[in-house]
Amino acid sequence: MASSPMTSSTQSPRPNLAFRQLRGQRSPGEFAAAVRRAAREIGERVSCDARYIGRVEAGEIRCPNYAYERVFLHMFPGRTLTDLGFAPRAQVRGRAARTESEGLTDLPRLPRLPDLPDQPDQPDLPDQPDLTFQPQPPAHFLIPSQTTIHLYESHPSGSDPRACDPYAIQTHEESDVQRRAFMTGSTAAVAAALGPIGLTLGGPAEAAALRGRRVGEAEVGAVEAAVRKIRLLDDRHGADGLYRRAAAPLRTAYTLLDAGTTTRRATSERLHAGAGELAISVGWLAHDSGRFDDARSHYAEALATARVSGDAALEAHAFCNTAFLARDAGRPREAVRAAQAATRAARHLGSHRLLSLIALREAGGWAGLGDRSGCEQSLTRAHLLFDRGTCESDPEWMTFYGPAELAGLEAQCWSALGEWARAAGHARHAAATATCQTPQFTRNIALYTAELADDLARAGCPDEAATAGLRVLSFLDEVQSSRIQSMLATTARVLLPHRRATEVSGFLERHAALPRAV
Repeated sequence: MASSPMTSSTQSPRPNLAFRQLRGQRSPGEFAAAVRRAAREIGERVSCDARYIGRVEAGEIRCPNYAYERVFLHMFPGRTLTDLGFAPRAQVRGRAARTESEGLTDLPRLPRLPDLPDQPDQPDLPDQPDLTFQPQPPAHFLIPSQTTIHLYESHPSGSDPRACDPYAIQTHEESDVQRRAFMTGSTAAVAAALGPIGLTLGGPAEAAALRGRRVGEAEVGAVEAAVRKIRLLDDRHGADGLYRRAAAPLRTAYTLLDAGTTTRRATSERLHAGAGELAISVGWLAHDSGRFDDARSHYAEALATARVSGDAALEAHAFCNTAFLARDAGRPREAVRAAQAATRAARHLGSHRLLSLIALREAGGWAGLGDRSGCEQSLTRAHLLFDRGTCESDPEWMTFYGPAELAGLEAQCWSALGEWARAAGHARHAAATATCQTPQFTRNIALYTAELADDLARAGCPDEAATAGLRVLSFLDEVQSSRIQSMLATTARVLLPHRRATEVSGFLERHAALPRAV
């Protein structure tokens, strides 16, 4: 087999000279102290030290997480992350992001194989309720094909404050097309608007041809890029329009695992991790669009992949999502057990933020059981761990987990315990914080606002609830999430006795006019 045209991953990253220049005459330790002071000024907690500054200047950290981003932009007002020498976030979003020298944005393609007609209406996975089943890809994964990668193009510019925003790199025309596609809910329209997510496969005759071939940087990079693009699209648009489209790259990833051998152990580990993260991403799309059985199967597949490869980080992620799913599916005791398993897997990973999120998953399970004491203990642990700040060990997939998500998940706990006013306070804080700090997470802002509307309605504040509900409706031309639509439907039922009020009447009329899923 010919060698891959990829640049070797052993090359040194490109030094961040712009950031080094900003440090000036201060030592790395002195500059790290200045970063921590700046973080306290804006209410952030970051674990910055001389080693972190050294890694930034060496180019090992191509783009900081959102907490560091807010701190750096506070320290250097008027500058963008590009001005500070960082790469656009769209190039590095994903677990175990790779260095620029690996050519992530210019991946080669596998030889083209014949295409098969799409079958969007076929179920993507059988129900596999047993989380310990043997780690063999389901039969539908064994459909080989060509591997392609398609990423958004980024246009960094020192004068453009949106240059590092992966959501600002789409043209207005593309955004309008996507909004129309998500409004119609048409699978074909969504496919045309989004374009290929990447990693598409052809027909079963090519499965045998792939067996025994060596999988290299190109294929692994394509898997990682597919994870990245799915996450970006979900952050902006929600899950409903993406789930069917995301099944194709997932089939490809597991075909690569099943059919090929890798040249190096590191490549094999990355392929297993990438396939597992892709299974979790697709599982989340199923979860958020109300396909709980499919989500359970995807999470179980990710867990099996983690166990095969001995990947504790992937195992923790799979159990964390399984806990969330179990809570939503009405299995709170399973949610507690899965969260505790996630804690055991994550214990030695060194990420306080990951342990904090898992503690919130456990709190949700205790709340579902009506155990106020257990819920409060988990919430306290979540806050203590969160307050320890970010660190280099935080997984890349956790970029969504900030103060807004912490408040939003706590709101859900109090709501489950029937403390509606207290839940509404946390939901209001979540929506306001997300709007201010992470406006690119449109789907999450809509979710927090929907939670607020429901909590206010149950707390006896119908007018405020209707106002919040109307705001959620304004997001639905861009966000399509069955979870959010279900919450709005519940809120509408709670508000029905107050339909004579002007605000409530307006909300109910607009909600009734929403197109219904077929």
